[in-house]
Amino acid sequence: MKKRHLLAATLVACSLGTQAQVIQSYQVRDAVTLRTPILTDSINTEGRKYETKNLLGTAVGLNQDNYTTQAMVADTAGFVTLAAADGEHLIYVVSTNIRADRFMKGKLKVTSPVRWEAYIDGVSKSKKENADDSLNVKAAQDIALRMEPERDYVVTIKFLAHKEDKAAPAFKCEVVADKGYEKVNVFSGQDLKRRFTLDNTVYGNRVIDVAMSPSGKYLYTRHWNYYSKDRQHVYAQLTDTKTGKVLLANAKDGMRWMPKSDKLYYTVTAAEGNNVIVLDPTTLTEEVLLTEIPADRFTWAPTEDFLIYYPSESGQTEQGPLKRIVTPRDRIPGFRGRSFLAKYDIKKGTTERLTYGNHSSYLQGIRHDGAKIIFSTYAEDVTNRPFGTSSFYQLDLNTYEIDTLVAASGFVDGATYSPDGTQVLFVGGAEAFDGVGKNCGNHPIANDYDKQAFIMDLATREVTPITKDFDPSVSVLQWNVADKNIYFTTEDKDEQNIYRYNTAKKVFEQMPLEISVTQRFSLPSQSATTAAYYGQDDNTAGVAYLFDMKKMRSRLIDDPMKPILDEIELGETSEWNFTASDGTTIYGKCCLPPSFDPEKKYPLIVYYYGGTSPTVKGISNPYCAQLFASRDYVVYVIQPSGTTGFGQEFAARHVNAWGKRTADDIIEGVKQFCKEHPYVDAERIGCLGASYGGFMTQYLQTQTDIFAAAVSHAGISNVTSYWGEGYWGYSYNAVAAAESYPWKNPDLFTKQGSLFNADKINTPLLLLHGTVDTNVPMGESIQLFNALKILGKPVEFIQVEGENHFVSDYAKRVLWHNTIMAWFARYLQDSPEWWNDMYPERHL
Repeated sequence: MKKRHLLAATLVACSLGTQAQVIQSYQVRDAVTLRTPILTDSINTEGRKYETKNLLGTAVGLNQDNYTTQAMVADTAGFVTLAAADGEHLIYVVSTNIRADRFMKGKLKVTSPVRWEAYIDGVSKSKKENADDSLNVKAAQDIALRMEPERDYVVTIKFLAHKEDKAAPAFKCEVVADKGYEKVNVFSGQDLKRRFTLDNTVYGNRVIDVAMSPSGKYLYTRHWNYYSKDRQHVYAQLTDTKTGKVLLANAKDGMRWMPKSDKLYYTVTAAEGNNVIVLDPTTLTEEVLLTEIPADRFTWAPTEDFLIYYPSESGQTEQGPLKRIVTPRDRIPGFRGRSFLAKYDIKKGTTERLTYGNHSSYLQGIRHDGAKIIFSTYAEDVTNRPFGTSSFYQLDLNTYEIDTLVAASGFVDGATYSPDGTQVLFVGGAEAFDGVGKNCGNHPIANDYDKQAFIMDLATREVTPITKDFDPSVSVLQWNVADKNIYFTTEDKDEQNIYRYNTAKKVFEQMPLEISVTQRFSLPSQSATTAAYYGQDDNTAGVAYLFDMKKMRSRLIDDPMKPILDEIELGETSEWNFTASDGTTIYGKCCLPPSFDPEKKYPLIVYYYGGTSPTVKGISNPYCAQLFASRDYVVYVIQPSGTTGFGQEFAARHVNAWGKRTADDIIEGVKQFCKEHPYVDAERIGCLGASYGGFMTQYLQTQTDIFAAAVSHAGISNVTSYWGEGYWGYSYNAVAAAESYPWKNPDLFTKQGSLFNADKINTPLLLLHGTVDTNVPMGESIQLFNALKILGKPVEFIQVEGENHFVSDYAKRVLWHNTIMAWFARYLQDSPEWWNDMYPERHL
């Protein structure tokens, strides 16, 4: 644990002007004693003699948080003097932080008579290998600096104090701006509060899963400690929920609970097939439970006497370079593969194939007594929306009797048994079951991404739409055996909340949890006394709790990201909603920059949904508000018309609109936001979106000139070409343009696209696109780029090589993110230097 003696420390923020800025405060580790090695020979294998400078190569930990340190402040001349070596040699590790408020190039000038090696963010940048007899300022060395705006850089220097040095180990560090960067503000200091960066959206230690044992006595928790691009560690812990005692601090990763027994299991490769190993939490001993079972994925039966397997077939393949495309989905790799069901009887050791055919089969649920299962099949139907149907069947495993529950529905997604097996819970779009759960006002077609729940009585086949008047969009967690209630994960405005449907009272009850975005809620399969959950919000990530289901209270289990986040100055977030001109409440939030000054004028960045799902709270994605706010922007996140999780009527506004009404909400909201927030500079507003949000960025520029800069990642410029070319273009439009086609509603497919309105765009527009994007092909950006270039409009087009719809390669993601921020800096902060450094002007 870090121990820091907090002496007087300073934070310096000044315009460099023509003067160098002297760094005033440092964090200094207690000296490490070194001894000269025994010289068994006069030279080494390379013929070199031992030299004092070799001691600089001594491996000494650079992370000051792991050691006892003290804060030290420079004297009036800018120097810090350390204790001289007396008898033994000493290594001092000194660190400080620097940050610039704009892109800057310059030098770090280090002056010291002793030997030293300097690092920036852990990377060695320069060495001084010879000692001077006195503090000779002419012996200073310069280290090149390239500082991105509002990013913290850790400067660490190892100083070697040799017992034969004639000068005391003193040092001074200065930041000197290159020409043209003299007015950049630079902050420095050993206690400089950090800013949130792209790294913080990925790196760090987070809880990534929680799983309760069937009885609720034990908890299995998974953690992901992501140190850097190439270094990470996933580990698991086993905890007694009553005492909170950690029974196994480093449990095997990838274990799962048996459905009825309080035992964890995992599989290992056997001579043939796999063996199943179980761990007993009461004794912490392992034993082989099953031997040489089929080596494939499986699901345990609730009775623990059989397994359901998923055998697969790859399907037919063409010979030679030509491929006949049979259906639209046949373009998608792996589409011809099929998955089926098989039952493995544990007692007999036999595998029995349950399904066979030309359509995949999917297990939906196993009845509590193991006598019956529900499975579904999927069949493509390209002549009818939504171009594919699912059928749901109940199979008696004893008699092989089949009972059709749902026949060829395009809007039913999944099913699960009630605890007593007399009812089935279905989830799907509002159009399911002939629209019995439809409640979208005057809109003729529902947004079927806004998921609803239905209960079917197996005796009568009566279907009850239990979410018809419930606004959040739902997905099923569990129909609990103990309390007979149904638990749902929901899209609930900009949160992901857990609701319980009380089957007796027929009402929904929200679980009062401690986080806004619950990423996993684990309830014991045989109990309803204690649950566990983990998630995030705008100030936390990967934090886990236990939840007392009777007292409705949470108890913190782990918050491994807290030490990192405590070092970061986050922006203040608050809800900001407005009433649109039609009387609808449009929800949103405001995120202020760190060290916010209400007397200043700040540029504004506006962000909106990219599909139809809401923009949920959180700090673990590259579009999170805190990331933009950290660059000194006010951020407005709006949830415009068409967003799911706000009720069926609101979500249905997405259908057959392609920007209509949604754009109006954004424009009206931005104007009202600026009116109510005088610290926003209404002349410096940027907007940003990806996928459908990228389409929205483009479309907005055809409707308004209020934005000073815009960014579209993987955006759609031509609804028709996206409909026809994207892997899921036609199927996405089964919702977004339901019952509309280019030949049936040409205005929707042309007038709503930015390509056909390119002459109306005046805003500087940045287009980014992965070169192998299969969802929204890169041609969508190419078309608009060509049009705007021909029109002489301000546009830039950056291709991200080898990336699909999301930039997954982290090194490329850093460059992608910097490109976005450099673009905004250019137009919203009068700071084009960063963009020009990344993309110098070319004349081809």
